[in-house]
Amino acid sequence: MEDKKIKNMEEFASVSGISRPTLSKFFNDPASVRASTRRRIEAALEQYDYRPNLYAINQNRRLTKNIGVVVPYLSDPFFAEIARTIEAHVLETGYRPVLLGSHGNADQEIENLESLRLLKPAGVLLAPLGRASDRNRIAAFGQEVPTVLFDANIEETGAAFVGSNNGQSIDLIVDYLCRTGEPPAFFEMKEPTNPNAFKRRNAYIEAMERLSLTPHLIQAAGEGWEFEEIGFREGTRVVRDRNLPTNTILCSNDRLAIGFLSAAYEAGVRVGLGPDCTMRVAGHDNHPFSRYTCPTLTTVSQDYEAIAQKSAETLMALIEAQTPPDSRRETLFDGRLVMRGSA
Repeated sequence: MEDKKIKNMEEFASVSGISRPTLSKFFNDPASVRASTRRRIEAALEQYDYRPNLYAINQNRRLTKNIGVVVPYLSDPFFAEIARTIEAHVLETGYRPVLLGSHGNADQEIENLESLRLLKPAGVLLAPLGRASDRNRIAAFGQEVPTVLFDANIEETGAAFVGSNNGQSIDLIVDYLCRTGEPPAFFEMKEPTNPNAFKRRNAYIEAMERLSLTPHLIQAAGEGWEFEEIGFREGTRVVRDRNLPTNTILCSNDRLAIGFLSAAYEAGVRVGLGPDCTMRVAGHDNHPFSRYTCPTLTTVSQDYEAIAQKSAETLMALIEAQTPPDSRRETLFDGRLVMRGSA
């Protein structure tokens, strides 16, 4: 008999001779059916090249209206702010957000997803750790539960990604710093944890070269999410060496910049715009604390509201469609320059 492409579970039940309830049990848990039945189903799957719609199965077995929201650190004001904004949009749709933090730990990130799986969520909004994440397990989770990534992108994982346009935002602040003073050097972690850091590094190099200027990378030793500590320790080293290629420092993120500002203060270096100031410092993100540093931090603001709203809207559309999209969608929002006292 010529093989036939099956479109849905009803057709598959008809051609395989196995009841729809038995097939549902198998797709939810293969071990829940007898071994002989399992062999028949597996043989039919191979013959008819049928793959079940796991999104629809998940919808059918969903008992709650929970939406998981997973971020690297709930204690980080940056992630707390964006999670709070996402929470508000989720509540408006009639769903219940379940907020979880991964504490910068890849095992905890997977444990959070597994805990959400037990809750049978309608969908999940995930800000992954990035380089440390278990990509295969996150991708597998996204095949079963509608998942939208935000903040940090992992290629080909989840149904969609919503984040910031790092190329545009870095180009914006590099251009500003070059117009108002010495061209900036780029202060970053040598082995960054977040994929955004690599994009910002590349964007800085491209922006400097576009202006016919020489890029200067200052790479800080250290790993993990203690960015302020790394910024202070490594900032202290480079400031006291007095061997900086420029008096303008652009930090990869605001938390590194906060540590760097403290290092400059401890070394007796004045940062800012006054006549007695010998250094300028800028960051990226518009971290909630950046407006309270001394001096206040010039930075590029991510569009928290737009990222949160688009992430929630994208996930709700996936849930309502009950089917994975034909292709993975990415949405990027431009940053906005915030001029303060440090540069």
